[in-house]
Amino acid sequence: MTTKIIVCILASLAVTALSTAAQTNAPPPHPRLLLNADGIAELKARIAAAPWAKASWHKLETNAEASLAEPVVLPPRGGNWSHNYVCPIHGARLQTGKQIGPWQWEHICPVGDHILLGDPSKATLDFDGNVIMQIHLDNAQRVIDDGLVYQMTGDARYARKAREILLAYADRYLEYPVHDNEGRPGGRGGHIASQSLTEAEWLIAMTQGADLVWDTLSQADQKAIEEKMLRPALNEIIIPRKYGIHNIQNWENSAIGLVGYLLNDRQLISLAIDDPKLGFCQQIRKGVLADGLWCEGSMGYHFFAISGMWPLMEAARNCGLDLYEPKFKSLFDGPFALAMPDLYLPNFNDSGLSPLREHADIYELAFAHFHDPKYVSLLNRSDRRNRMALLFGMTQLPVGGAPTHPGTRNLSASGYAILESGQGTNATWLALKYGPHGGGHGHPDKNSFILYARGRILAPDVGTHAYGSPLHAGWDKTTLAHNTLVVDEKSQAPAQGKCLAFGNENGADYSVTEAGPIYKGVRFTRTAVMLTTNLIVFVDQIEANTPHIFDLAYHQIGAWKNVPAGKPWSAGAGDGYKYFTRATSREQSAGLELQTRVDADWQPLIALAGGEPTQIITGCGLWKTTEDLVPMVVQRRQGQRTAYVWAVSLDGAPVDLSATAVQDASGTTLDQSEAVLVQVGGGGQKWLLLANPHRHEILARLPDSSEWRSDAVVDIR
Repeated sequence: MTTKIIVCILASLAVTALSTAAQTNAPPPHPRLLLNADGIAELKARIAAAPWAKASWHKLETNAEASLAEPVVLPPRGGNWSHNYVCPIHGARLQTGKQIGPWQWEHICPVGDHILLGDPSKATLDFDGNVIMQIHLDNAQRVIDDGLVYQMTGDARYARKAREILLAYADRYLEYPVHDNEGRPGGRGGHIASQSLTEAEWLIAMTQGADLVWDTLSQADQKAIEEKMLRPALNEIIIPRKYGIHNIQNWENSAIGLVGYLLNDRQLISLAIDDPKLGFCQQIRKGVLADGLWCEGSMGYHFFAISGMWPLMEAARNCGLDLYEPKFKSLFDGPFALAMPDLYLPNFNDSGLSPLREHADIYELAFAHFHDPKYVSLLNRSDRRNRMALLFGMTQLPVGGAPTHPGTRNLSASGYAILESGQGTNATWLALKYGPHGGGHGHPDKNSFILYARGRILAPDVGTHAYGSPLHAGWDKTTLAHNTLVVDEKSQAPAQGKCLAFGNENGADYSVTEAGPIYKGVRFTRTAVMLTTNLIVFVDQIEANTPHIFDLAYHQIGAWKNVPAGKPWSAGAGDGYKYFTRATSREQSAGLELQTRVDADWQPLIALAGGEPTQIITGCGLWKTTEDLVPMVVQRRQGQRTAYVWAVSLDGAPVDLSATAVQDASGTTLDQSEAVLVQVGGGGQKWLLLANPHRHEILARLPDSSEWRSDAVVDIR
């Protein structure tokens, strides 16, 4: 049994012991959720000692004071799903404009520069409902802010204001109809929100705020809040929704546990922490992979899962149970290993691109508990006037250098093979994705990749649009939107691949990854070799039981430059193909070079080796919006097995690229889908690459008439 498993078992036993002790031992005094008495004292000291904390506190206190005079007016209804707050034309997130009536606003599309009005009869157009949801969340935050000011100053006006908001929601909570993300009554929705996740987020804040003023409330007030809001929210909305090992479950566990700690209900605490299928300990044990990344394969949900965990962890710590174990710390280390050279996090699966420094606020909590010096670089780069720094940050930070670049590495548990060469933010970085699908937030994109060079992404991943946008299902969740193989114009099945080989040979970094069961009877292996910081070669070998249409898709930013003449090409009805626009096609057997113009000084080249007849289709795919077109090339072949050999020349220098068949030990010539010898020339250098995923005993005859024998998966000379 591993130490990490033992930690969660011990935590579970500790909760059981705590439950037994609760029959005779009184719980710690209020407040005991967000901060306890020691936390309040530390906050006072932090404000006195650190100018950034003083400025942050001044803003919080000033806003709380201004809101004292504002009447508590609750919205007339629950809110809408945040993913519905999107332009139905361009797929861009909307921005809230001026208020034009009671509970009505203008909504601005940043792409089309047009103003939309809400329609509450349809969830995807109920834009006012999104603003209403934010008001509900802001009201919960007001309870926390008023509670903090009360604890810091003893001014009873703030406690009374928090009480007013709490009782207003207690009176109205059950009157708000349950509604879901599609606007339908009942279902898996909530009273305040359209889903249990957001209901839990709201309830966490309400409970943390209530705890800060709990001792000022009468027993009648406490009973009303408990019976008319807290327990109904748990029993009707949150506890019945079971998500398994999932980011949402962490938020729901915190909501359950915080109410448990507030009310000293040990059954709720045990449900939140040690439930054998859903509890916190299971989330840590099964959800955090060995390389420190969250199991859903999305960096957005990685940090969202952490944000759902820590409120419960802090409440537990304040009540005598420390859940800050090494595997939780690994969640803060994993992103450093996955990050690009500029410390941006890739947008694989349902995620957007974000710099790691945008998450510096949660690293305030991590550094306070774990004191890892590599976190300091993030904290020093950020404006520390944020809520997490105010509540938990270290007043004085030690001197911390910039994080070291880890170089080429294979995150085998999460399934990212990363080739990196060069220095600093100008290094070349290639991340190939072969690991777990990621559940509902996974994309059908095994053996896809993101390529970064010269301080920016060159070959992007589409990431995700808002879930309410038609682009999400129609483009993001299709294989064509990624840099990988599409068979018969259908998206890949959810699958987990594996790494067959990874390392360095004669100064070149390489990886060989197999996609797994992405299509019935199809095996897709991708060999990627970073020969220099300017030259990357791909060998994509495909074997199938029956003939198919094989489309190898690749997206590269910029604009097409001098594309060879071709015939107009209209996409079929395949998955995502309607978004492949401005397309032309040409038949090709000889090699071909294509180029995009990123800017005046950067015009990278795509070199396609000759060989089998290939239909080369060039056009544009989508990236951030319908107006953000990205050059895209599809190499199409029909057959039962094939090998695509191609390269990306980052500096635009020509590439000599050719593929030659090889023989096995018996002298039988092998199909190139099984093994192939690739000759590469570029930048005044020459290489020979052997791609041999089946590990045949290979005999290859070289251009100088010598022989090359090898049984390696990949060999480089």
